[in-house]
Amino acid sequence: METFDSHGSTFIFIFSLYIPFLSLATDIITPTQPLAMNETLVSSREVFELGFFHFGNNNLYLGIWYRQIQPRTIVWVANRDAPINSSFGKLIIGDDGNIVLVDRAEIAIWSSNQSVPVINTVAQLLDSGNFVLRRENDENTKNYIWQSFDHPTDTLLPRMKLGLSRTTGINRVLKSWKSNNNPASGDYSFGINIHGFPEFVLRDKETVTARTGPWNGIMFSGTPEREGVSIVNFNFQNTSDEIYFSFETVNSSVYSRYLVSTSGDLQRFTWTPAAGTWSLYWKFPWDRCDNYNRCGPFGICDVNSSPICKCLSGFRPGSNGCVRSFGLDCGSDGFQQLKNIKLPEGSKAFIDETLNLSRCAELCKRNCSCTAYANMYVPWGGSGCAIWVVDLMDMRQYAESESGGRDIYIRVAAPDLGHLPTGKKSKNDNRVVKIVAIVVGIFAGLITLLILVYLKRKNTGRLKKSVTLRIGPQERTDGETQIDELDLPLFDFTTLVIATNNFSDANELGQGGFGCVYKGTLRGGEVVAVKRLSRVSHQGIEELKNEVELIAKLQHRNLVRLLGCCIDVEEKLLIYEFMENKSLDAFLFDQEKKPELNWQLRLDIIDGIARGLLYLHQDSRFKIIHRDLKASNILLDKKMNPKISDFGMARIFGSDQTEAKTKKVVGTYGYMSPEYAMDGNFSTKSDIYSFGVLVLEIVSGKKNSGSLYTSNELNLLAHAWTLWKEGKALELVDESVEAKFLEDEALRCIQIGLLCVQEQAKDRPSMSKVVLMLNSETAKLPQPKYPGFFIGKKYTETESSSKQNDSVTVNEVTITVLDVR
Repeated sequence: METFDSHGSTFIFIFSLYIPFLSLATDIITPTQPLAMNETLVSSREVFELGFFHFGNNNLYLGIWYRQIQPRTIVWVANRDAPINSSFGKLIIGDDGNIVLVDRAEIAIWSSNQSVPVINTVAQLLDSGNFVLRRENDENTKNYIWQSFDHPTDTLLPRMKLGLSRTTGINRVLKSWKSNNNPASGDYSFGINIHGFPEFVLRDKETVTARTGPWNGIMFSGTPEREGVSIVNFNFQNTSDEIYFSFETVNSSVYSRYLVSTSGDLQRFTWTPAAGTWSLYWKFPWDRCDNYNRCGPFGICDVNSSPICKCLSGFRPGSNGCVRSFGLDCGSDGFQQLKNIKLPEGSKAFIDETLNLSRCAELCKRNCSCTAYANMYVPWGGSGCAIWVVDLMDMRQYAESESGGRDIYIRVAAPDLGHLPTGKKSKNDNRVVKIVAIVVGIFAGLITLLILVYLKRKNTGRLKKSVTLRIGPQERTDGETQIDELDLPLFDFTTLVIATNNFSDANELGQGGFGCVYKGTLRGGEVVAVKRLSRVSHQGIEELKNEVELIAKLQHRNLVRLLGCCIDVEEKLLIYEFMENKSLDAFLFDQEKKPELNWQLRLDIIDGIARGLLYLHQDSRFKIIHRDLKASNILLDKKMNPKISDFGMARIFGSDQTEAKTKKVVGTYGYMSPEYAMDGNFSTKSDIYSFGVLVLEIVSGKKNSGSLYTSNELNLLAHAWTLWKEGKALELVDESVEAKFLEDEALRCIQIGLLCVQEQAKDRPSMSKVVLMLNSETAKLPQPKYPGFFIGKKYTETESSSKQNDSVTVNEVTITVLDVR
């Protein structure tokens, strides 16, 4: 058996042919003593072994593995991209002194390929795992003719250099296997970028997926290892001859290695003899902020904040990242200090190792194109200078307790300037700031006046001002009655008729028990979504009250925004921001569109829904229970950002209230929690159940109900639970995602989904814990318990689409089912 560890788990490769290997009592091959097919070399202290291996096919490889570890873990493959297509191979020292791998016909398949002929050479396997070619009587490491450490595959071993030799031109890069049973060069690589300040980058083909940041004297600043660093020492050298990173274990008997996995991340494993397994101590990317340029230019990523991306001081959200609030003026600009930051991408940074911080500040101040500067680590002591004259990309904020970050000074315009970290502002600076502020204020006033005049002349369909709308009385779930008066823009009905082309079928976006939603274009060009509530449905009146009462007061990037309403005799309409990509179900359950939902996009959608729900449950002015969370109520804007919509069934809870009961259960089959569907009890935990269903649907691309599953399973939850118990949870991942996902991320999402749909409400996590589990890969997750499988009245796909508002009674609880939204 052969094994290869990709994510801390051990993969077992079953050979099609058993080969009775014979370990030679030597670690050397010579011109007269080659390595035959059924033989292996063993290093002097029996740490590593070299020999032939193949998988369940006819491809034969030469590789190195740990001698004492079973199942076998391969760390190097000589002919990874040139397998021998037979069951015979031999390793020899050729006439020119090179190591040569030949097949049965003595044809060279692979060679050490040194151009200068050398005589009297031998090849030796060392206890470090290095396979070297040297002169017979010369064991000086500096005189090696060739060594496998200069040609790594996917694994970095202790004392092995990763980086560039400036004298030989060899660039040592780790490259993943093609798959877990195919050692050919894969798509993912980890190597050094020497432009600007040196840092290592992880790539998917040519696309950067993560970068380490610069060396800070202890480790690479963007990769602070969370645990296990006491057993290893890190080393980084940047000289005129070479630039490289290496590591070494404090105890040579401890086996540790780095690996670029087939799923595209860098991992560090340590062998645990007691358990007989490789333990995953660290990986990169570690969390979502490690993903390259997640927040765009001038954006900063912080896993401890919500939302995870924010703009630097002096910047505001733009179309792709952040843009300056005010233009720069060079002379009046200043610098704001940010602490404990992963420095921006450095390939285009200017580096001067002779300048201290004050000189660096002066140089940046004089250069009007300079966007930021920072202090850099210098190997011989003191400090150097890094200056950026480009947009700042791929920054992240570290918590005070985390190491690895550095201070950076960002250029900002005078109106946004809080203070200069290098000294106090002069009187002239203050005078300039005041003048600019006055000019900006006057200019803003003029613009506002012009807009008001324009709106007065060009009627866009809205009233000139918002109108106070009396909504109430409203009954809350805590028994109180309230009457609210909301300042909400009112739209003229005639304007909405024109905007929607008289509510034509061509403009219809969707429909449900409440009525229909139409696309509308106002006279000013603004595109909106118009929800026309049914004239006869009492639910329409209820929904109007809820939507106006709740959404008008809620502000969150993951909640749909209510722009206004219209009340005209029997007509009741709500006007929302228009969502270009409609609803999530339009992509998730469509065979042609679902491939557009790549893995990262699915993660972002899950995270966005979670943060929106956390806001409703905890961070908004009220504690709000949505009661109808489902794929069709998740709308997607033009950037595919998710927004929770449809608050017609939502309820407000009192500040100390945890649960309420109703005799009229409204919701959608497949998303209702058991306690809500059967007994009418609802709480934040019933929303969390619905969220768990959504997570499993997003991962699998299948509906909870209405899809076909094996083993007579009723729905997706039962199917997911069966796979989880059998250790086959990854089979749940949507086939359209293909192999472009991280297995541990998928398993984490599935586990979180199952935790959220547990049968007992008390066992389900709160949304704050869910958000933490989604964004912290170090958080340990409990094992899920049996899920609630309630699916109510079982409809076929045809029945559910034709019955939009069916009611059934369970235990004297009326259940109103709204299947189509």
